[in-house]
This record gives sequence, structure tokens and C-alpha cells, in this order.
Amino acid sequence: MAVRSFNPVTPGQRKKVIGTYEEITHTGPEKSLLRPGKRSGGRNNSGRMTMRYLGGGHKQMYRVIDFKRDKDGIPAKVSTVEYDPNRTARIALLIYADGEKRYIIAPNGLSVGQVLVSGSGIAPEIGNSLPLGEIPLGTIVHNIELRPGQGGAMARGAGTYAQIVSREGRYAIVKLPSGETRLVLVACRATVGTVSNSDHGLESDGKAGRVRWQGRRPRVRGVVMNPVDHPMGGGEGRASGGHPRSRKGLLAKGYKTRHPKKSSSKFILERRKK
Repeated sequence: MAVRSFNPVTPGQRKKVIGTYEEITHTGPEKSLLRPGKRSGGRNNSGRMTMRYLGGGHKQMYRVIDFKRDKDGIPAKVSTVEYDPNRTARIALLIYADGEKRYIIAPNGLSVGQVLVSGSGIAPEIGNSLPLGEIPLGTIVHNIELRPGQGGAMARGAGTYAQIVSREGRYAIVKLPSGETRLVLVACRATVGTVSNSDHGLESDGKAGRVRWQGRRPRVRGVVMNPVDHPMGGGEGRASGGHPRSRKGLLAKGYKTRHPKKSSSKFILERRKK
């Protein structure tokens, strides 16, 4: 995986940096795994804007992804590696021995023709999904469950991964991409390997229009608003705006918003790095 830049033939190409898409083997999606992708435009059921800076964007179909990997003991062959407009990572189409087709998040190094298996008692090889209790310590994993059978919820973005540090009784200690270290039940599943498209963070849109294609409208800073619109608005000239706050007055940039009595806090051994 790599990125490419362009000659500045147009102003939008001067700063544009995108992926090479060299790992993609097929352009059209599997139609049986497509669902309509509905956009809200930031509006609620009465048509009022409840989320700012959303709207527009290219029409997309949602690809149904198998985050649970619960088809145990049945080998699956990697048919294609595809682009998914709904996520930063690449997806892979698996065809199981019984003929069923499923999409998964493609790990780095996955190739067409490779055979993957999920379940207990299998080898911890790239792309295989198995319980945390059976994966060797120090292994790089992704698509980690928070509760057994729930489906992968952590480390799913492009280039992300977590590491199994140790095990203590019913729990495995996992170091997450944010730097947070937490306890996860050993019965929870994870997929071996790093998520694909690791160079996604090096990409640059190059022009405002490409951001609009993705369904994001221009974001307005609170400092440039009027006092009636934002706590940081108003003032003569270019006023700094005082203490950073949200539109509702909550402190920002360092103020902790997590509830101190949240039930899952007991599973977090070390907080994420600032």
C-alpha cells in the first residue's frame, strides 16, 4: 500500500495525495450483500437540523460486513479485495465451502486465494478469527469484541491494531490503538493482523469539493460567530474568544466528559494518551 501525488495541473491537484489502490482486485461489489445507504443530512424525523455540517455527498450503497465471524470451522476462500466507500479500510469477499458469501474487513497482507477459518482451536494466522484466550501473547489483532458474540467493535479503522499484552484469569489485557490498556474477556473474539490501507492517514483531499463528495459541509469556527450563536463569539477585531468551549458552553480541549461512575471504567487499566 502506498500513496501518490499529482502534478499541479489544476489547483485541486496541487495538494492532492491519494492511495494507489493497488491491493484492490475487483471494482464491482457483490450485489447480494448490498443494502440501501440512507443519508439523514443532519435532520431528524421532523426535518429540523440536529447535527451541523452534514449533508450532500455521493450516493452510496452499504456493504454488509461480517463483524461476528461466527461461521466456525468452515473454511472460506478470499475471492476479492474491494473498496468500501463507507469505511477507511478495504474489505474482502469470502466464499465459504458451503457457498455462502460474506464481507470482512481485510487485514494487511491478505491475498486472493487465501483460505481463512474462524472458531476455537485454529491457527492464529492473518485473517483468522478466534477467542483472545487462544491467541499468543504479543500478537497484533483487530476487530475485537467487547462482549462475547456481540461482533467486533474495536480497532476497525484503516491501519489500526491492538496488542494482547497478558492474561489474568477470565480477562486478557489488550493495548488499544488510542494507547488505552483495558481488560477484555478471553471469550471475546479478535482477528489476527493489522487492518488494511495503513497509508490512509497520509492522504490529503486537495480541494474542498472532495470533502463535499464525502457528505461533509463547511465547518464554521465558534470564534467568528456572534455572541448569540456561540460562547466564544463576538468581540472587536480578531478576538481569541476566551476559554475554548462547545456551542452549549461545555469546556473543551482537556475537560473530561466521561462520567466518573461509568460501569465500564473498572475494565480500563490505563487511560488513553492525550
